[in-house]
Amino acid sequence: MNEALVVVVRGVIGFFTLLIFARILGKQELNQLTFFDYVFGITIGSIAASLTTDLTSRAWPHWIGLTLWTLLVAVLQLITLKWRNASKYIDGEPTVVIMNGKIMEDAMRKLRYRTSDLLGQLRLKDVFDLSQVEFAVLESNGQLSVLKKSQFQTVTAQDLNISTDYQGIGTELIYDGVIVEQNLKQVNLDQSWLDDQLRKRGIGDPSEIFLANLDTQGNLYIDSYRDRIQDLSDIEDYKKPH
Repeated sequence: MNEALVVVVRGVIGFFTLLIFARILGKQELNQLTFFDYVFGITIGSIAASLTTDLTSRAWPHWIGLTLWTLLVAVLQLITLKWRNASKYIDGEPTVVIMNGKIMEDAMRKLRYRTSDLLGQLRLKDVFDLSQVEFAVLESNGQLSVLKKSQFQTVTAQDLNISTDYQGIGTELIYDGVIVEQNLKQVNLDQSWLDDQLRKRGIGDPSEIFLANLDTQGNLYIDSYRDRIQDLSDIEDYKKPH
């Protein structure tokens, strides 16, 4: 069989095998991955790559290896769900690295966590003064959770006894020039209402719209393709010598 065809067939097998196994093991955000999850991802990715391109060996052993790794991870997931001590050993546990503005040097030394990394993650949290921090906890996924002292926390509407309106999530009515009929029905509107709203804004056809979004207050946000063209023309005009 032609080598290119073999690579294509094995690549398709590897791709869908990874897809199925990933769905079995469940979703997880990249920034929520533990070190073990990260290593697992690299390993099965490497096995899948070998399954696709290593034509000197049969595909079957690679597929067995891929399946074995996935089964082992699934078993470990069940173990960590049932036994907290096992979870602490495999995934690690959150560790306090700052308490009342003081750095916990012993804890950081055990974690091999550098001060420069701590300060960098604090800056990402808009904290530039350690004395403002009540607690900082290094999570098992490597992210830093920060609780500022009460006097340095942002004032909220609740603190000021100010009533607020419900915000909720907006509803897409047009996406990439296509009307989302299901969403229109969900908000008890029809296409004639939408067409009327577009005409008021000088838009004759939904295909001119990149995105139309209706918020929970009844405000319609419209972004048209024409905006992009206008922006480009403005840039060209700006580049011309005056």
